[in-house]
Order: sequence, then C-alpha cells, then structure tokens
Amino acid sequence: MRVRTLAVVLLAGGLALTACGKEGGPGDTGSAPAQTAVSDVKVDGSATFDKMKSRGRVVIGVKEDQPGLGYKDPTSGKFNGFDIEIAKLVAAQLGFGDDKIDYKAIPSAGREQALINGDVDYYVGTYTINAKRKEQVAFAGPYFTAGQDLLVKKSDSSITGKDTLKGKKVCSVTGSTPIQKVKSENLTEPENIVELQNYSQCVEQLEQGAVDAVTTDDAILKGYASQSPDTLKVIGKPFSKEPYGIGLPKDDKALRDKVNDILQAALDGDAWQKAYDSTLGKSNSTAEKPTLDRY
Repeated sequence: MRVRTLAVVLLAGGLALTACGKEGGPGDTGSAPAQTAVSDVKVDGSATFDKMKSRGRVVIGVKEDQPGLGYKDPTSGKFNGFDIEIAKLVAAQLGFGDDKIDYKAIPSAGREQALINGDVDYYVGTYTINAKRKEQVAFAGPYFTAGQDLLVKKSDSSITGKDTLKGKKVCSVTGSTPIQKVKSENLTEPENIVELQNYSQCVEQLEQGAVDAVTTDDAILKGYASQSPDTLKVIGKPFSKEPYGIGLPKDDKALRDKVNDILQAALDGDAWQKAYDSTLGKSNSTAEKPTLDRY
C-alpha cells in the first residue's frame, strides 16, 4: 500500500503543524470552481474576511494524510481530495483563486487552537461538528455526513463490527471523535487503545500487525482501502453519524453565514456533486447531499 510517512513538525505544547502548502493552478481532483472577484464580495462585520482581504490570500487548515479527502502528494506537493475541493469552492466564492490559497496541514488535536490563534482563516478537514467543539469554534455546514467504521486486514475474519473489538488493539488519532467513542463505549480495553498523530501512522501499524483495527469515519477508511484492496478492507457497518463542518472563528457570525450561503448554492447546483464525483466518488460509493443545519 502506498501510505507514506508524512513529515510533521512538532511544535510547543504538542501541537503538530506542517508548513503551508501553496498551489498555483487547478487541483488534481476536479476543475477549479468559478471565482468571484474579492472586490465584489461583501461580508460586513467579519474580522476574518477583512484579514484575508488585507493579506491578499486565504489560509485554509486541512488534513494532508487522508486519501480522497485531504492528501498532500509527496511528489508534486499539491493537495487533493473532496475536502480540498470544498475548501477551494468556498475560497473562490470569497474572491480567492487557487493561486491565492495557502494550505496549512493541521492534525485533529490542533484544530481548535489554530482557529483561536488565527493561524488559519477556516478549516476543512473531516471536522465533525459537536457541542464540545462549538464551545470554542463555529461551524458552517455540514457539507458531508460520514459514519464511524473499522479498517482491518482483509484476511481478518474475527472483527465483524464494533462489538467484536474486545481484546483487539484499536488505533485512531489523538483528539478525534472516533477515539473518544472507543473510550466512552468501552469497545476495547484501555491498554489496547493506540492514539497517534495521523491516520497514515495508524494504517502503517495495521499493515505491520502492531494493531488489529483502525477506526475513524468510513470516508477516510475507504480512501486507504482503495489504495490496497488486496490486503485491507472496511467492515462496512457504520456505528455513528459524523457531520463534517467547516471550522471558523467562534465569534465571526458574518463569515459563518456567508460560508453557509456558499455551501447551499453548491448543494442546490452541481458544484457539490462534481466535487464528490471527482474525489470520493471514484471509490464507486455514493453519498447523499447533506442538509445544512446552520450551526
């Protein structure tokens, strides 16, 4: 399987950030959305948007190790995937083309702080909307609904769902919703829970036999399974609903409303479907369009 170990810079406080990635042309996973001139965009009362305009660029927090969703190609340095397409779609309607986007890869545990610190303008990276996170940040969306599932070796017939995880080593990402669910529901013993910084590290541990299962949202797991269909499989029994939202600074209601309007237009037209078909849709899996809850 082509899971590459991705370089991560460990910063103070345990926050892992990578350097900004820039793209100067259409992405690898779909055509660039039609762009609106930034001078024509009105987001009255948004300090975040004012900062973007002053800077002349938008800084978007993303994942870099999730094939089909948010993935940084180690050869080209470009980001691709469904989340990246959604991020670009929003940026274009805010007046920023591909050449005006800086992607900053931030793992799950660092998302809230990155938004609070102003390190990113918004975040698009399998970011499940929940009440605890809404105490610190705001969300637009959801733009996608996933479900927690399990990735195991294809030869493993002992794991058939979440109720068969006792005695099994289960890996997920530190600070993620899936690892919290494993703990809260006592799906396996505490000593069998493995927490790492990136999903790619969990998958490598699975391939090496160090863990028995990787758990996170099915959309993420399908991306990894599609890279190695002869050795890995997704169980296919989701046991949660994970509404993905776009993370925003908590008090910036004006920008949140604007991003929701952009997402609604994409869902009403064909932009959302095109983004899906060119990325996750290549796994031959379908997805229903979400309904915005205007969080």
